[in-house]
Amino acid sequence: MSDRIGYLGPAGTFTEQAALLYAPDAVMTPYPTITAVGSAVSENVVDVGVVPIENSLEGSVTFTLDLLIAQSGLSIRNEVVIPITHYLVSAPGVEARSVEVIYSHPQALAQCRNYLGSRFPEVPREASLSTAAAVADMQNSRVPAAAICPQRATEIYDVQILDQGIEDNTANQTRFVVLAHADHAPTGHDRTSICFSFTVDRPGNLYNTIGEFASRNINLVKIESRPTKQELGRYIFLIDCEGHRHQPEVAAALEGLRRRTDMLKILGSYPFWEPRAE
Repeated sequence: MSDRIGYLGPAGTFTEQAALLYAPDAVMTPYPTITAVGSAVSENVVDVGVVPIENSLEGSVTFTLDLLIAQSGLSIRNEVVIPITHYLVSAPGVEARSVEVIYSHPQALAQCRNYLGSRFPEVPREASLSTAAAVADMQNSRVPAAAICPQRATEIYDVQILDQGIEDNTANQTRFVVLAHADHAPTGHDRTSICFSFTVDRPGNLYNTIGEFASRNINLVKIESRPTKQELGRYIFLIDCEGHRHQPEVAAALEGLRRRTDMLKILGSYPFWEPRAE
């Protein structure tokens, strides 16, 4: 297991929680942006980096997709999936009935909209840079305040828990990827992520390309697109499929894609995340 892990900070975020789940004994270093995490891996400042890539409610994290598309020398080595459980906290001694403002990241506020509307209908909500930064905003507030944050933040900051599990959708999960110079060896329970594009747009381009997987009975678990940022209406397609790139049928499908596309980049093959037994 890697000794040095960079992650999208600050400390107390869901990303740190995912990094600790991946390698609890590693030396953790927070970085302010996803790009900074990628650079730290590329420059060997850390061994691997942990960044969010997909949320079950909000969809893909485009900064991570763009990093994987554009930056060479980065591969997905692993993934971590964690449930998103929100905690309502305050400074010690501040009771829920006295709260005059609630801080959190806009996504967390949105994911707890029903709870807040029911329990704190008249209390204004203020956006913070992250769910961990919300704790600092709450602590620095001039009026009695609360914050919505992850469990990890309740463990490292001096707060009292007013409530927990306040998210409106209990099925909310976020998937994180572990970035490294090389991907993972085959395990028999893997997925492969790729991206590709076409220089000339022709009828059937995408249909025929995806057919390389269908003809070999390879399941696609995700497909989406990102703009090339070079021309309006031109896109880079991203696909996750079951199997490792070294498996014969997956390797054959990728070779078929290479013939049909103008750009093909294998982002990595890595094990499906399996929750660890408590």
